[in-house]
Amino acid sequence: MDFDIFLSIAQTPVEGYTPDEDTMFHNFFEQLKSADELGFGTAWVAQAHLSTEVQKMNKNPVVPHWEGEVGLCTDFFQLAHLMFAKTKKIHVGSAVMSLLTHGGPVGIAERVGAFLALHGMNKNEKRKLRIGFSAGRFEFMARPYGIVPRDIVEESAWPALRGQIFGEACEIFLRLLNGEIVNSDTVRKTILTRSNFRSDDDWDKVQHAIIDRDSLSEAPDSITIPNRYIFEDVKNIPQAWNRDLLDLVLGSHDPQLQKDVNELRPVKVFNLSITPPELIEATHDRMSKHYHSDGGPWKRNYMPRTLMVFVNDEPNLSDSERSKAAKEEADKSLSSYWGALEGTIDPMKVSKAADNSVIGNVEEVSQQIAARFHPDDCVMAWFDFFNHDSPRVIRNMEAFMNKVVPRVEELIA
Repeated sequence: MDFDIFLSIAQTPVEGYTPDEDTMFHNFFEQLKSADELGFGTAWVAQAHLSTEVQKMNKNPVVPHWEGEVGLCTDFFQLAHLMFAKTKKIHVGSAVMSLLTHGGPVGIAERVGAFLALHGMNKNEKRKLRIGFSAGRFEFMARPYGIVPRDIVEESAWPALRGQIFGEACEIFLRLLNGEIVNSDTVRKTILTRSNFRSDDDWDKVQHAIIDRDSLSEAPDSITIPNRYIFEDVKNIPQAWNRDLLDLVLGSHDPQLQKDVNELRPVKVFNLSITPPELIEATHDRMSKHYHSDGGPWKRNYMPRTLMVFVNDEPNLSDSERSKAAKEEADKSLSSYWGALEGTIDPMKVSKAADNSVIGNVEEVSQQIAARFHPDDCVMAWFDFFNHDSPRVIRNMEAFMNKVVPRVEELIA
């Protein structure tokens, strides 16, 4: 079993305390250095864009009850340079970068190449840049970049159409990384049909919208949407960078998109801890058939799985006291999280999230991981979840790597 770490840099109030930005970044690099020394495989960093607080003032806020900022990493590439400079062994990854912001797929592909051209100047460099990419954590982050409906048909087709825009962006991004010359005439077309929508009612709305817009006499069975990205021939430079230093990971549960991106180059897949087990196994089965041959055979550890870790190994406590304290810490953090996201604390949803966390003393956490995960899985451990006590976060990381991981290895042997 492999163990990565997830670092959120979420500037949220915890028990009335919100660290300033300098403190948040100081804590981040302190935890990163510890993760490198402890032997975590990859440090995955949450990427966000624009102020979550300010978006609450908009007409239709996406996360109306979130307090503070969901994440301070707004430019992963700048942060990644410093992360590599401050560490010795750990790989660095984005979890996840939106392809619909910061210049879209063309601009982001160009930045990947520029980054790796510099990162690979040291010919002995083996640490990988792992780009997790998606349509974005929250829709408001892409709106200022033009990812909004352009007419009544697109408005009626939203958000299903947004997923198709992401598919278009994925193709452009990956083909440019492959070194191709690309223009929008050669990129996939978006053709909407009933299969793109969850219900007949959703599809009916789109059909009625195009009847109104185009004065049609009857509803069409398919609707062609003009490309979102329009451009003539482009090719990114520089090109002579070491592609062995790049890993790509798709942040989408869309089965067809997982297949489509692997027609172009090897692309792995993210799965969150709250993903149902049957979906995880279905994804492994699909990827074993469709993972691009240049990447070799599909492996379970190619799908990092986020896991919220609430371990208590504090001194001067009995194991039962540690267990009780960990449960109290988890309940408080998970309730705060769901309350911030939805504005109400849904006990069923909190319970579901708790079922997909690991909570307790060292032995309890070890037993839960061994029972829940396959020996070949990759666990992406999340310790700073609604926790700004950096020394405590680091103690939890140490307990995990020095005590939990060896115990898990014993249990699964």
